[in-house]
Amino acid sequence: MGNKRFRSFCAELKKQFRRYYPVWGIAVCVLAVVLSLCLGNIHFSPMELPGILRGDGGNVKRSILLYARLPRTLASLFAGAALAVSGAVLQNVLANRLASPGIIGVNAGAGLGITLCCSLGVLSGFWVSAAAFAGSMAGILFIFAFSCRFRASKTAVILSGVALNSILNAVSESLTVLDTELAMLSIDFRVGGFSAVSYTRLIPAAGLIAAGMLVLFTLCNELDVLALGDETARGLGMQVGRYRMFFLLLAALLAGAAVSFAGLLGFVGLIVPHFVRGITGNESRKLLPMCTVAGAGFVTLCDLASRLVFAPYELPVGILMSVVGGPVFLFLLVRGRGGHGREAG
Repeated sequence: MGNKRFRSFCAELKKQFRRYYPVWGIAVCVLAVVLSLCLGNIHFSPMELPGILRGDGGNVKRSILLYARLPRTLASLFAGAALAVSGAVLQNVLANRLASPGIIGVNAGAGLGITLCCSLGVLSGFWVSAAAFAGSMAGILFIFAFSCRFRASKTAVILSGVALNSILNAVSESLTVLDTELAMLSIDFRVGGFSAVSYTRLIPAAGLIAAGMLVLFTLCNELDVLALGDETARGLGMQVGRYRMFFLLLAALLAGAAVSFAGLLGFVGLIVPHFVRGITGNESRKLLPMCTVAGAGFVTLCDLASRLVFAPYELPVGILMSVVGGPVFLFLLVRGRGGHGREAG
């Protein structure tokens, strides 16, 4: 009897959560922001924040808040939102729930673009974001061309992305081995994290992320039609090739811009869309905004954990995400194949 009541309580709780998921998502994201601003080697009370911004707590506290924690918090919000939305778009466009920027070579392509940009002496600003976008777009185009040319299955597309990841990362590593100064500059980037983020690196990329998301939010209906399949979309009058390429461009823009200041953060674009789909369903009008909120809150909380768990030392957030994301990816891969040798596509 008690077990039955517990199951009934859990079902009702799940029902209420699904009903008010936007409120819960925003509340968690706001809580993550407040905690990120307040907690660290020096703790602030949430009630102190307005006074510190006015300079009441002294120049040291104001500098910590404005030039260390605020850019870091904004960076984690923008990076999480961009990578989560990029992953959701890629999964719809490629018709593969295992597609994400970190798995099919998008992040690695952006990383190679940034490495080449840094080797030329450009370390921040618009050109870093542009190089990241160019690299991520090259990765997407390769996967898209491979899948079209060989009519690859969904699993083959993922495996080709894993291979592309290895190749691009190997090229990046080769450049850093040949140039020791470049290796020192790119070590934070290769691991992934926000400890070295600054407004100079963040603002151009944040502008590109905001613009890309605004465009995507106006094209939710088109994305849903494209996800129905090529034949159905053509039957409804859609120019499939043109829209697919445009959505891939937007996904590359979001992922490349995020990588330009956050480094190689893995699995955000895979985990968050899967979790959100279980709540909102596949309708892009609900999926994309919720991925924005959930991705931003998730990365901000992970960054906070990376700062606090091993304090006074700091674990790069990219390592923490890999530890969490690797087992989740294996679980999704096994579940997608039914646990047997059956092809998932």
